[in-house]
Amino acid sequence: MNSLSYRILLKKEPEGGYTVTVPTLVGCVTYGETVEEAIEMAREAIALYIESLKAHGEEILSIQ
Repeated sequence: MNSLSYRILLKKEPEGGYTVTVPTLVGCVTYGETVEEAIEMAREAIALYIESLKAHGEEILSIQ
């Protein structure tokens, strides 16, 4: 299985926690209470996003 890499952006929220976006995967957004949790949630969100792309026969992009 090929391994894909994605850059994630973490934004510290004023009320606490971190919002995570994946610029390459438009609309792929998640949240975690800690940096570690946010990164883990991003991994899960990316996997689900890619699964959806495959199910719909859409192109899967990654950063090079």
